[in-house]
Amino acid sequence: MATTSIRSTEEAMSETATNNPDTEMNSTETITVGEDGFTLPVVDVLTGRGFITGKSGSGKSNSASVVAEQLLDDGYPLLVVDTDGEYYGLKEEYEMLHVGADEECDLQVGPEHAEKLASLALEENVPIILDVSGYLNESDASDLIRDTAHQLFAKEKKLKKPFLMLVEEVHEYIPQSGGLDETGQMLVKIGKRGRKHGLGMVGISQRPADVKKDFITQADWLVWHRLTWENDLKTVRRVLGNDIADDVPDLADGEAFVMADWETDIERVQWQRKQTFDAGATPGLDDFERPELKSVSGDLVDELEEISQREDRRQDRISQLEDRVDELQAEKAELEEELDQARDMQQMAEQFTEAMTSTGGSSESTETIQAEVAEIKQEKNERIRELESELEDVRDENEEYREQVEALRDELESRPEISERAVEAVDVLADEFGVGTSDNDALKRKLETARERIEELESEQSAPDPDVLEHPSVDRYISRMQNELADLDEYEADMLQWFKYNGPGSVEDAYWAAGGSRKSSQKRKKMKTLQQKDLVEQVQRGEYRYALPEAVRDWFDGNDAVAEDDVEAIVLEIESVLEGADA
Repeated sequence: MATTSIRSTEEAMSETATNNPDTEMNSTETITVGEDGFTLPVVDVLTGRGFITGKSGSGKSNSASVVAEQLLDDGYPLLVVDTDGEYYGLKEEYEMLHVGADEECDLQVGPEHAEKLASLALEENVPIILDVSGYLNESDASDLIRDTAHQLFAKEKKLKKPFLMLVEEVHEYIPQSGGLDETGQMLVKIGKRGRKHGLGMVGISQRPADVKKDFITQADWLVWHRLTWENDLKTVRRVLGNDIADDVPDLADGEAFVMADWETDIERVQWQRKQTFDAGATPGLDDFERPELKSVSGDLVDELEEISQREDRRQDRISQLEDRVDELQAEKAELEEELDQARDMQQMAEQFTEAMTSTGGSSESTETIQAEVAEIKQEKNERIRELESELEDVRDENEEYREQVEALRDELESRPEISERAVEAVDVLADEFGVGTSDNDALKRKLETARERIEELESEQSAPDPDVLEHPSVDRYISRMQNELADLDEYEADMLQWFKYNGPGSVEDAYWAAGGSRKSSQKRKKMKTLQQKDLVEQVQRGEYRYALPEAVRDWFDGNDAVAEDDVEAIVLEIESVLEGADA
């Protein structure tokens, strides 16, 4: 079998290094995606935030596949979240690990495989198709995506290796309405913070109106194929303007408008056709022949199968323990019934003795009866003590097995949360001190306070570049955030002002300061709006703070046009909308 060469991080850095020691890869390296030679910069595609959209049949999945093929040709691994089973055609040309729920996959996987999948992708340079189309339970697919994305993000904090994650039907995980579940929150986290660690993400959807607007407006590069539904066109007008939006319904198959932070103009591009088998094409009447597909080495599959077997053994152990608990419950019920019968017999013997004594029979016969009854009582008392002892042993064993079952269940259910806390704690310690501590939460707060103070002092020492506000990407961001502030109602605006000047603090205090009741059910809804707009963030349980400066920093992280000293000027410009409202 021919082997597709996937470059290691070291090889990629060595081949693309420039004179700038701080640059991991050549910023001029590109991939060609347009028929006329239109290119995309590799570093921005691998580490940035992209969005590809278009109605069914317009070419959006083809464009995503072209990006994947070009990166794989250049030796860069990636991970594709495939919701419709369309990407296995890439295996016609490339050795990729195809995992999911179907038997056609190289291996059936679950959330327990997430850490290993991330390790294979980042540490062993294995490109992966994460096919979730075969899961009957949507929550199973969502859990697998969430845990895999989390593991990629956690590992990238240390590796900082350029790596791209493509997510099909992104509107299912980051919807415009209905709120975000844990999977959506994880993907949004990658979109906002992944770039600084080298983890890029491309969202693909045929319904831009259904995708969370913050994700679209935060994208560094966007590809707009043909759209015809009016709600989708409203999104196009908001981002591209009316003139271009009028042309979007008339785009040909494979043709798209490309908007990118590194381009001054919006380009109209006819994309190349993908070279590999189109598994997502609409079936026709012609004969269909599936091409020969390549697979990764059996050793990798064996490693993943061992994880499956280990998980099966754990589930079997839980089943065994639960069966044993049921047996003990039945045994306990039998013992309790026998114990009740023994106590009833003792009570009957006592009543019989009392009756015989009260009848006035001979002394000899009475003594004989009493002796016999005493003997029976002694036997029954001994049996009662034996039964009580056995019952206590059963109860103890039953409780022990219950604890084992609960411990195993807790381990399975809490593993992502435990991993999250452990990674965060280790990152803080490794980045700041390289030592251990038992008070990570306090240390985090101290570090955050120290960072804020340092940033404050640095901003006082040097004035921001006044021209930065005129930069196109800065101007677009300011306009968007000003619109977000302008959309706030009176309560939300007053709560935001309270957090700015009085926080950190509670939702109840902020809502009360805005003129509402502490017991009102509306306060949580108002707070959720502020959080979704990245204006307020949670510090710890029940405590929140003003987050606009941090949101600005995250947005422009890695943007050479915006320095740390410019953040304050951008924040002040955005906040001018609130000041104008107050006036």
